[in-house]
Amino acid sequence: MTHRISGVSRVSRTSGRTRVVAVGIGAGMVLSSAVGAFAPAAVAAPPTVSCTSGQAGLAEKLKKDITAALAKRKGTVAVGLYDRVTKTTCTLRGDMAYDSASVVKVTVLAALLWDAKKTNRYLTDRETKLATAMITKSDNASTSTLWKQLGMKKIKGFLTAAKMTQTKPGANNYWGLTQITVRDEQRLLALLTAKNTVLSDNSRAYVLKLMNQVVSSQRWGTPAGAPSTVKVHVKNGWLSRATHGWRVHSVGTFKGGGRDYTITVLTHGNADMKYGVNTIQGVAKAIHKDLVPVTTSASTQRYVPTDQPREATVPVPEAAGTTGG
Repeated sequence: MTHRISGVSRVSRTSGRTRVVAVGIGAGMVLSSAVGAFAPAAVAAPPTVSCTSGQAGLAEKLKKDITAALAKRKGTVAVGLYDRVTKTTCTLRGDMAYDSASVVKVTVLAALLWDAKKTNRYLTDRETKLATAMITKSDNASTSTLWKQLGMKKIKGFLTAAKMTQTKPGANNYWGLTQITVRDEQRLLALLTAKNTVLSDNSRAYVLKLMNQVVSSQRWGTPAGAPSTVKVHVKNGWLSRATHGWRVHSVGTFKGGGRDYTITVLTHGNADMKYGVNTIQGVAKAIHKDLVPVTTSASTQRYVPTDQPREATVPVPEAAGTTGG
């Protein structure tokens, strides 16, 4: 009997130890999970400029200089660069969406020309007048007229043909709230600067001609620092809203000096328009300097944009913002 009691006693003590150990393991797991739950999440590193090039050393130089130009700038900036001659590409936040403001006007004109090409017709005198005002003066009324004339079906049709799959047209005729990305803007500029099946050669030449004739007060942004040997084509936009502060954008194509390149810079979170303009122009100056370095006195003249940049006021819902261009 003593043995049995002793046996029971031994078993009980063993089970007790087992239970204590089990509880200890469980507590450790709970404690470990709790610590993991309350541990601070790792902060994702901000995206960096990515460059590739067929010219030795150019990608590294561009990455360094674009990064330096943005080092002390506030706001959120997206950059796209492509040079057809050296097969050079640079990208920063290529897929991030921004409100388009007036930059979308190039897309509107391209869609109009694409649609006209499908029926093998020229633009009418009325359409030509509207297109000229829309691009060279950034006229909003002309843009609204053409936007409504095209309608959402044709606008989306062009975006599909152009493979601008990230671009989302603004609803309720608020074309200035179209969502754009660097990737898609660079796709559009590529269509304007090389032969393709989406836009005819005459259409491409027409868009570039108007972008070269933009009024002086709106020729800021990506042309900053372009050498005199390079022909400039530009379209800009700005928009101030309750969220993300000032959006300030610039797209441009540049040809000459042995180069054929496109630049897109999109920004938001700027304190005011001038701050965004200065950010864009800092990036542009670095790109032009690296792509077309000054080698002789004959090419020392570089493009200095207006110190009083202007844009038209883009219509947006009153509840969501104030002014823009």
